[in-house]
Amino acid sequence: MTKIAQGGRKLRKNWGPSWVVLAGNSLMFYREPPPPAPSPLWAPTGSRPESSVDLRGAALAHGRHLSSRRNVLHIRTVPGHEFLLQSDQETELRAWHRALRAVIERLDRENPLELRLSGSGPAELGELSAGEDEEEESEPASKPLLRLGGRRSSGRGPEGAEQNRVRNKLKRLIAKRPPLQSLQERGLLRDQVFGCQLESLCQREGDTVPSFVRLCIAAVDKRGLDVDGIYRVSGNLAVVQKLRFLVDRERAITSDGRYVFPEQPGQEGRLDLDSAEWDDIHVVTGALKLFLRELPQPLVPPLLLPKFRAALALSESEQCLSQIRELIGSMPKPNHDTLRYLLEHLCRVIAHSDKNLMTPHNLGIVFGPTLFRPEQETSDPAAHALYPGQLVQLMLTDFASLFP
Repeated sequence: MTKIAQGGRKLRKNWGPSWVVLAGNSLMFYREPPPPAPSPLWAPTGSRPESSVDLRGAALAHGRHLSSRRNVLHIRTVPGHEFLLQSDQETELRAWHRALRAVIERLDRENPLELRLSGSGPAELGELSAGEDEEEESEPASKPLLRLGGRRSSGRGPEGAEQNRVRNKLKRLIAKRPPLQSLQERGLLRDQVFGCQLESLCQREGDTVPSFVRLCIAAVDKRGLDVDGIYRVSGNLAVVQKLRFLVDRERAITSDGRYVFPEQPGQEGRLDLDSAEWDDIHVVTGALKLFLRELPQPLVPPLLLPKFRAALALSESEQCLSQIRELIGSMPKPNHDTLRYLLEHLCRVIAHSDKNLMTPHNLGIVFGPTLFRPEQETSDPAAHALYPGQLVQLMLTDFASLFP
């Protein structure tokens, strides 16, 4: 699996193995393999998804034009996120194609109109629908699918011709809609919180640390510092996703596949993480870690990773700390201030390690791969898995020196 677009912004391909789960209306991606026996929660025990996709309004197509690999599926979601799925087994990919198409068509039938007002810009719409009519009869199993509600007709007979005419009129209508970027620039549509560029989010909120990060850390400071395995133990995935969708003003998917909407716009500003709904503190820590993982660019800029690694390799302790302090100071202010705010909180977690058992080493293992995430796959994944945790551990033990 690889993600090739975030909110309409193209990303570099970064193929990696993934365990993909289709549950209800969502597609979830896990890094860990499935358990030996089926889990009642449809997720590997003790694992957390790298990302998840709401399939309502999604477009499904074969991705042969987007990758040189064989057997590739292309998924585009309403917010403009795009994924490629690839399997060496053609039969397996066909089975996924049928399953995903069935879910998307069901969601279109249940909510046929709301989708028309969402999605990508006119150019992207044309890309998805290009060649649709030409392939309709020759390659019925591999044609791109533009989700416009209802079952696709064969194009034969008066009824099929009428449906094609209606579908083409709807395409032209949607193509006239202003692109997502222009709506955002005019203030008619606000960005989400999860998956938003850190600089844009902070600028929008008028602060250098996102308010959601402050909310989560305040909740953990208040009632989570003494909890055994804080940040190491995963929270309930369904509740974490409900919190995430609530903050993003999106619909939250319940366990039975229904949609739940925030009662009022701007609800995340009044979000009370101390309410009974979020009484499991691991849900709060899980949402905070998910926020950090879904940043389009890691909290520590990828261009600085080689320099951090080189500084860590220095044998002289004072020289090592001096270079790392200089690198931290060179980070953009939102990145620097958010990193400082997070690490200062983790120092308070360590102060209670006699109860929560979370040492600098343990927190380095948890946060290292997220904070020091490479922009693309490395040629030496084993080496990369080691030094991020060491860097976080060093920053925690020498916090006062590195953040004067």
